[in-house]
Amino acid sequence: MKLGIIQGWDEAGFQYAASKGLEAVEFCVNHNYDSAAFVRQVPQIKSYIEKYGVAVGSMGRWGQVRIDKNGEVIPSALLDDQRLIDAASALGCPVYNVGCNWTQGKTFEENCQIAIEYFAKLLAYAEGKNVKIATVNCGWENFVLTPKEWNVIHTALPELGIKYDPSHCLNRRGDYLKEIRDWCKRIYHFHIKGAMYIDGEHFDDPPAGLDQIHWGPIMNLLYINGYDGMLSIEPHSGYWKGKMGQWGVDFTIRFIRPYIMPADYGEAGSPYMP
Repeated sequence: MKLGIIQGWDEAGFQYAASKGLEAVEFCVNHNYDSAAFVRQVPQIKSYIEKYGVAVGSMGRWGQVRIDKNGEVIPSALLDDQRLIDAASALGCPVYNVGCNWTQGKTFEENCQIAIEYFAKLLAYAEGKNVKIATVNCGWENFVLTPKEWNVIHTALPELGIKYDPSHCLNRRGDYLKEIRDWCKRIYHFHIKGAMYIDGEHFDDPPAGLDQIHWGPIMNLLYINGYDGMLSIEPHSGYWKGKMGQWGVDFTIRFIRPYIMPADYGEAGSPYMP
């Protein structure tokens, strides 16, 4: 597994990740960014990858309305995704994360079919480009969040993966360990973001390790299911800002790093005793 962090795509983002000893960055080229402008920066981004030895582990586009009120694909949104898939391929980025918004007036089954058809277009476009497509379990202009949707959409599309963030599941009062157990083989990208509740109400998303998510059992499930992708730190707290926020990132790195087995770990055999 590679430990990384969400960052911008300028040199400062790569420099920051390298200074923290991280192996990768994640780009959120969200709906408010011009995809064509991002593509024009690809050659410069490639130079940063080489200069700092930091890979691009994941890219995605959140908050994008991809389907219009009639349930039809918005051509410009599809073009945005296609451009960014090409950019991911050029940057050696293995995962592109997307969602699909809900169409009012359509049934659950109809919305799932719309999503299947949209994601199928992206899967076909990404074929041969060494980029896997994953849905996000975040509700920002996206309804493909839980096993209810995955059982329909991901069953219909065996190549479609999941970008998983346990905090989103916890915020919906779901069982993130059950979801990871049942769907880990389809998880292509994983977010490291804390969540904290007090008296049944959401309080904050503090740095991982200072929160209520059970990270040890999560890592156990990832290992036994063979997950070998990026673990992407997402600073998301309303309280941990400035100097304290930077210390929070450092704390999370120190907290998560011992869970990551070195790639060159050389011991053989099994310690199990019957």
